[in-house]
Amino acid sequence: MNLPNYFLADLPRAATLSPAMIHEACQTLKRNREHYLANRSTDNLVRTLSDLARSWLEPDYSFRKLALEQGPATTGFSRATLTNGLDSFFKQLTYENFQALLEQDLGLPQRLDEMASADKSNRAAMVRAPVMLVHITAGNLPNPTLLSTVLGVLVRAAQFVKCASGTSLLPRLFAHSLYEAEPKLGACLEIAEWRGGNAELEEALFEEADLITATGSDETLAAIRRRVPNKTRLLTYGHRVSFAFVSSRKLSGLDVGKTIERTAADVVAWNQQGCLSPHVIYVENGGAISAEHFAERLAKELERLEEREPRGELPVEAAAAIASRRSFYEVRAAHSPETLLWRSENSTGWTVVYESDPRFQLSCLNRFIYVKPAKNLTEALQSADAVRGNVSTVGLAARINETQGLAIELARWGVSRICPLGQMQNPPLTWRHDGRPSLGELVAWSDWER
Repeated sequence: MNLPNYFLADLPRAATLSPAMIHEACQTLKRNREHYLANRSTDNLVRTLSDLARSWLEPDYSFRKLALEQGPATTGFSRATLTNGLDSFFKQLTYENFQALLEQDLGLPQRLDEMASADKSNRAAMVRAPVMLVHITAGNLPNPTLLSTVLGVLVRAAQFVKCASGTSLLPRLFAHSLYEAEPKLGACLEIAEWRGGNAELEEALFEEADLITATGSDETLAAIRRRVPNKTRLLTYGHRVSFAFVSSRKLSGLDVGKTIERTAADVVAWNQQGCLSPHVIYVENGGAISAEHFAERLAKELERLEEREPRGELPVEAAAAIASRRSFYEVRAAHSPETLLWRSENSTGWTVVYESDPRFQLSCLNRFIYVKPAKNLTEALQSADAVRGNVSTVGLAARINETQGLAIELARWGVSRICPLGQMQNPPLTWRHDGRPSLGELVAWSDWER
């Protein structure tokens, strides 16, 4: 399947982008939005997006097939990892879930269309979106970029998606699928890629934007913030980490096997890339199995999953980082029973490190996970104090009658998302990214006092 040159990212690699091309592209997007998007109803857009998501879930859908054929070489994710990750994402894009998101963030779904009141008071309100929405994306993980694009369509913004160099394949395929389904909507979207820090291109792009969303390291976001014009609103999503907590009451009977399977699923999902994957699994003392035994069984489950869903090839630097970290823990394990190591043979496919020291440890990712004991959740949180304020998600395995208390403790500590273990890389459409409303942050409100 040969893709037509609808987007800047479709141009040959040898093509050179210029500020004039960026300016012209943005002006075209704004005109197209005015003609084709600005007056579309919310219900129509929701139905279009949910229909498109259903197409992506069909095995024979041409763009899905292309993503799974070309994706492994381009992204480094195996075909199985891409399949599971894309399926999890597109299953969230249902009509019902869109309605729930609109009601959660806007109060009433029709507030994107008209002045609306939730009661019989003398006040009504509607929301308005930016004309030109720019997304600065980071890394190979496609779902955050796809979600940003979907939300931009929903609020009727012209969109320019700037991908990091070499990462535009999946956003580009989604854009082409939108263009095929609704050419006029596709004409309100641009996809491009270049290496970050190109001041000339980014200055031209930022000058056109009403709102910019940017994802990346704290250093990258600081550099972007310095160059954004005063007239332009900037939403940033910086570096975050996640971990899991397993209650001792989930470590007996049939719960043990299910908990270990769900833990492994979170380690394997997207190869721990992104902010939602766990670095550490805290296992509460007092269960039927110890944290050490939990780590051993987790290693066996990761070994099993490597057969079914291999990690995929890594850049040399990433593989070297895993090898170096393994060597460190091999030496430590040889001299102390407080450290244990399990690893894949003849590859860097997966690694489990058990440490009796509960202090939070950053993983080198790519299926490299720490398992640590904790007396209780309070001790686990004390041990993670170094990353307090920068924790995105905690995956929780606990009995139903204790989850409420644990969730309250996590929320008061500052965790913005608490979810069942096994779902860390699969947030719902209504997820509040970093504790902020994903859709609500894109719009501004107009109140009518009647």
